Amino acid sequence: MKLSPGEEELMNYLWSLKKAFMKDLLDAYPEPKPAATTVSTLLKRMQEKQFVGYLTKGNSREYFTLVTKENYFSKHIKGLIKNFFDDSPAQFASFFASKTEFSKEELESLKSIIEDKLEKK
Repeated sequence: MKLSPGEEELMNYLWSLKKAFMKDLLDAYPEPKPAATTVSTLLKRMQEKQFVGYLTKGNSREYFTLVTKENYFSKHIKGLIKNFFDDSPAQFASFFASKTEFSKEELESLKSIIEDKLEKK
């Protein structure tokens, strides 16, 4: 299951905060801040999708993530590769390397990461 862009934005705030009450989440947004009802609706949808949970503390809910950022984006990237690059990591890498504006140093850094991963396999 995938998050909408608005849900992803809220999830990023929650990942960085670890746990948060509604006030904390609203404070995390830049101006103009969304209405509390908007954030509440997003949280409800995210709970239904099993991305977010909460604990009741007094009259408030303390929200937390049920999915790590790494797991979410790993599945997201795998889905992109499957749906847009014929399930070929090589096609994805070719597109990534040729269509992005990375400097030579950034590409060398990526190459080094891949080489390290290969050595460990």
